[in-house]
Amino acid sequence: MKPLLEIRNVTKRFGGLTAVNDVSFLVHKGEILSVIGPNGAGKSTLFKLISSFLKTSSGMVLFRGDRISNLAPHTVARRGVVRTFQETTIFKSMTVRENIIVSHHLQSKASLFGFFIGSSAAKADEAKFGESADKIIQLLGLEPIADELASNLPQGHLRVLGMAIGLATDPQIILLDEPFAGLNHDETMRLVELVKRLRDERNVTVLLVEHDIPAVMKISNRIVVLNFGEKIAEGTPQEIQNNPKVIEAYLGSEDVAVGI
Repeated sequence: MKPLLEIRNVTKRFGGLTAVNDVSFLVHKGEILSVIGPNGAGKSTLFKLISSFLKTSSGMVLFRGDRISNLAPHTVARRGVVRTFQETTIFKSMTVRENIIVSHHLQSKASLFGFFIGSSAAKADEAKFGESADKIIQLLGLEPIADELASNLPQGHLRVLGMAIGLATDPQIILLDEPFAGLNHDETMRLVELVKRLRDERNVTVLLVEHDIPAVMKISNRIVVLNFGEKIAEGTPQEIQNNPKVIEAYLGSEDVAVGI
């Protein structure tokens, strides 16, 4: 089966520092793949390369067989590869629903001037985006806070709103940047189930970077492990749990609990 996303021999150098070194792996449609590794392993840099927020020094990223590396980030997003950020894409002065509606802008058929004068195309866009926002709100269980200002939301709800904003761009593959950071165990497990629902009900493939090992083991179909910018392992959660290189480089010792 042809992969949805291919990271092929990707390298990124910053002067004399090699942050990502000759990394390759495939992401298949419908799976949840996690990228893990210790601090400084190159995970965030790799995410920026995949979403084209950074240019590769060598190698390439392919989406559906077409090269997307080094294109403008908004072009990559329009093609269906969307990266979410922890909070930087959230308008704190808007409600949850307004944030989601605004995030449909990549799908706009009306021009900015059309929205200003209230053209028929703009009105059609607004109606379509409102309907889509309501479906996303229902999918993610945000109905009770749909009219709440984003500035009033606790961390867990902000994480879910970030995913909702990503969904509003109608992605084929969504890149989640540490979605469980700062959450307690119960909040993390609820978000794990929401991510699975995105995959199952919206047919969205998920690629995530995460430090929460129990959550990664519970949510992932496959895991890629980086260390010092290089891929040292790839496999199922069980294979990663039992991999000596991962235990040594990432977990430190065989006594560290990595399961659920």
